[in-house]
Amino acid sequence: MLSEILQGIETGGLLIIRDSCSYSGRDLLKSLISAALNREEVIHVLCFDVSEEELRDGLKPSDTQRLHIHNAYLDPLGWTGHPNFTVQQFNLKDLTDLVKQTSQPKPAMLVIDSLSWMLRHMTPPAVCQTLQQLRKGGAVRAVIALLHTDMHQRGTVGSVCHLATSLISVAPGVKGNEAVAKITKRSKSGKVIQNEEIFCITEDLTVTMLSKPCHAETKTNNTEEEQADPTANLTFNLRLSDAELEAKQKLTLPFVFSNEKKTALLHPGPGSGRILYEPDANDDYDQEDPDDDLDV
Repeated sequence: MLSEILQGIETGGLLIIRDSCSYSGRDLLKSLISAALNREEVIHVLCFDVSEEELRDGLKPSDTQRLHIHNAYLDPLGWTGHPNFTVQQFNLKDLTDLVKQTSQPKPAMLVIDSLSWMLRHMTPPAVCQTLQQLRKGGAVRAVIALLHTDMHQRGTVGSVCHLATSLISVAPGVKGNEAVAKITKRSKSGKVIQNEEIFCITEDLTVTMLSKPCHAETKTNNTEEEQADPTANLTFNLRLSDAELEAKQKLTLPFVFSNEKKTALLHPGPGSGRILYEPDANDDYDQEDPDDDLDV
């Protein structure tokens, strides 16, 4: 599933990479940027956590022409008076104007490094509102964001991640160069797909899929074994043997007419009895006055 995400994000998609102090998700973020540049996509990056030089490190120089980095690392709050980009500009209008400054034939992809800066200086409802507005289209085709989960309360992280169409939680693996990715993908129909994969990232930002964790398969098998049989300790039998099933199928239920019985009733043969009724004079009474025959 991680390889499918590296091949591209659908229009209107929001991908959030969740990391912590135990494992940084920035290498995976840069791998996604490199894969998007290889697809000749135009990318705008809001750079808060690291410098522009560190973000460009590892990317091919030939691909950086379509990479537009808005450096908010030096002055994220606008204290110098001449900032490149600030936290206060994280709204739909300013972001649309920022993206439209560069001419491109198709909507660009927006990368946020990271959302934690916005959540530390803006209210979570304001951040969620901007992300939801960006998802609806316009100048931005899709959004990829990095989120440091150990910097925020659980409710704040849950509110932001609820908007994501794809969610990747990264953690360190068993070996030094390995990492574990827990992926949650939500389709437009509402179906949720979850998977867990082991991967590693090389120096040229290539993601190599290694395998699936062994404990994930063990957990599935244990769950199947622990499922109890509800018919195990009953005092009666709910299942039928072959002979009992055959006898049940041959049984004719009451008030259920067979085809032969229906034919006999609807088409009587010769010699069958009939009832003849001749009305009497006393039987003829007026429906309007049923008491007309009474001597009153």
